[in-house]
Amino acid sequence: MEIEEDEERRRQRKLEEALEVKSLRRIISAYLNYPEAAEEDVRRYEKSFKKLPPAHKALLPHYPSKFKNLRRCISLNSYFIFTMLQAFEPPLDMSQDVDGCKDPHLENFEHGHCHSEERNASSCQSVSTSGRMCCSNHAQACSQEKSNIMSNPTTEEVKSEQQHEPIFGSGAGEVENKNEIAECCSNDVADSNGNAFSSPHDWLDPSLQLNVPLVDVDKVRCIIRNIVRDWAAEGEKERNQCYKPILEELDAQFPNRSKESPPACLVPGAGLGRLALEISCLGFISQGNEFSYYMMICSSFILNHTETTGQWTIYPWIHSNCNSLSDNDQLRPVLIPDIHPASAGITEGFSMCGGDFVEVYNDSSQIGVWDAVVTCFFIDTAHNIIEYIEIISRILKEGGLVGWQVWINFGPLLYHFADMYGQEDDMSIELSLEDVKKIAFHYGFKLEKEQTIETTYTTNPRSMMQNHYHAAFWTMRKKRTTTT
Repeated sequence: MEIEEDEERRRQRKLEEALEVKSLRRIISAYLNYPEAAEEDVRRYEKSFKKLPPAHKALLPHYPSKFKNLRRCISLNSYFIFTMLQAFEPPLDMSQDVDGCKDPHLENFEHGHCHSEERNASSCQSVSTSGRMCCSNHAQACSQEKSNIMSNPTTEEVKSEQQHEPIFGSGAGEVENKNEIAECCSNDVADSNGNAFSSPHDWLDPSLQLNVPLVDVDKVRCIIRNIVRDWAAEGEKERNQCYKPILEELDAQFPNRSKESPPACLVPGAGLGRLALEISCLGFISQGNEFSYYMMICSSFILNHTETTGQWTIYPWIHSNCNSLSDNDQLRPVLIPDIHPASAGITEGFSMCGGDFVEVYNDSSQIGVWDAVVTCFFIDTAHNIIEYIEIISRILKEGGLVGWQVWINFGPLLYHFADMYGQEDDMSIELSLEDVKKIAFHYGFKLEKEQTIETTYTTNPRSMMQNHYHAAFWTMRKKRTTTT
């Protein structure tokens, strides 16, 4: 009987890893499909322009030049993306044949557990600015890896053959063909015994690239905008609206924190890692948690492989012609990052953990581990927000110098799964702010501070259209459990 159970567990782990690889291949393919999808947009613009009557074309003599410049911007965005992918070390064996898996349970598992192709729920990567990414199929890996994060981390060198050219320059550094990345990574290497084995970048071979829906490529465009929010000077206004109140409140809540034994702060939904890094710089053991491989690939690159500020140039606003004040605004470059992460003054123990928040932190090893939990634009990502709040309460420490510990939240309630239909297992619990607070009180929280702050999210600051949120910002304390 035990042998059968062990075999079932091994089969289940194999299925989980196969799904993880399948999902990761699709995400990597979305990144690799970016140049082609963006080029298709430009061709569409050109097609519409060519349909204009000659007299109307004559009023827009600069448009052919604009199309050329759009292609140059796409090329430089692609250069950044491909360099980022080259630096990525997949936490899984990407060479395995997941398409050949005929296990009848595979389809049921995927439908039961994979509501999004951004699936990263069964593994936990702990990433530090030492450039290491570790992987395990067990959710508790994060808590085990925490103590192994190196102090005084350094960045690993990223050798670029060419420097970025201005948009109107000669075009050095452009990626004209997606096959170039495969050529960069196709060399075999040998071990100490002279045995050849595949380059770790064989998974970037175009022959393994999948045709993905445009919605996947849209996620890549979204990542580019998120880079501005977290890692560009242009995103400072948004960071001041969202991150600054959190950082000031966290600083005030722990005024006499010890350098020898810093308080531990968890940041679920950490995105590209800037907030988690800023919390670390305040003197906390900070761990960011992120579900999306789209985000994890990019944050790992920026945190671990940045050599200088302004090392990269991207063009985040080229993907829409709507609401632009001018072509120059639409085509303007953005330098990233605005700070050098490894020189920012982080506290020992800073890490990024990849995985589904519920699966990773609903583990017994996480009970009472954290002095603070910071959620920013996160709690509305839940299928079941009650479960999120319950876990946040459980993982916060009890006792301490003030008798209870703190949850700081910032964000709206734009429930991510509210508009998903078609699957019987779909679930989306969409509570009002009043009900969210009642649930928090049920799980032992006491509301200490609350206000509404107006903010934007990955918004082009020069766009004629600005979407604003009236975000809830609160500080709640976990009450001490009384014993008799």
